[in-house]
Amino acid sequence: ATVKTPHFTTFVITHGYGSDFFDVNLRRWCYNEVNAAHENGWFKGLTATKFGPDDGMTRAMLVQVLYRMSGSKAASTAQFTDVADGKWYAEAIAWASENGIVNGFTDGRFQPDTLITRQQLAAILFRYTEYRGADTAGRTDRSRFSDSAAVADYARDALAWAVSAGLLQGRSDGTLDPSGSATRAQTAVILQRLETLLEKN
Repeated sequence: ATVKTPHFTTFVITHGYGSDFFDVNLRRWCYNEVNAAHENGWFKGLTATKFGPDDGMTRAMLVQVLYRMSGSKAASTAQFTDVADGKWYAEAIAWASENGIVNGFTDGRFQPDTLITRQQLAAILFRYTEYRGADTAGRTDRSRFSDSAAVADYARDALAWAVSAGLLQGRSDGTLDPSGSATRAQTAVILQRLETLLEKN
């Protein structure tokens, strides 16, 4: 199952742009969101003409996008053993770590090239929303999902909030799929929903 196109948009459908990407055409469910995210400077293509909507979103990609959404504020050096100075994502990860938006793993790594899981995505967006000063009080009842016990302790509140806020949805089989991954297109849609939510706060 995929993330559905949201029914609520603000600036997304008001532009008269065409897609710069051959793999995001008008028939794609994510057309408006991907092109708005690109126009707003949040996402860049994998190449000048390829977005990679069905490619997985890595942890580094997500943090880089949030960094751009926040205004790319100055940061120091990332304190993770696998994030070297000079990497394209180093400053974004340092910024996110300094502001409590991301945590590393117990072995001191960030794992920037690892695909983001749905529960990691929820946890990072929850902390980013708090960083932006917006309300994160809402919670959905996780017990209505058959795999709620599989959600990691650190992500329980965050996933309950993300579903309550309409950012994430359960799968068609009635699961949350906390360890499942998210594609670049799905993440673009989720972030458009988040920005709409933040604009209301």
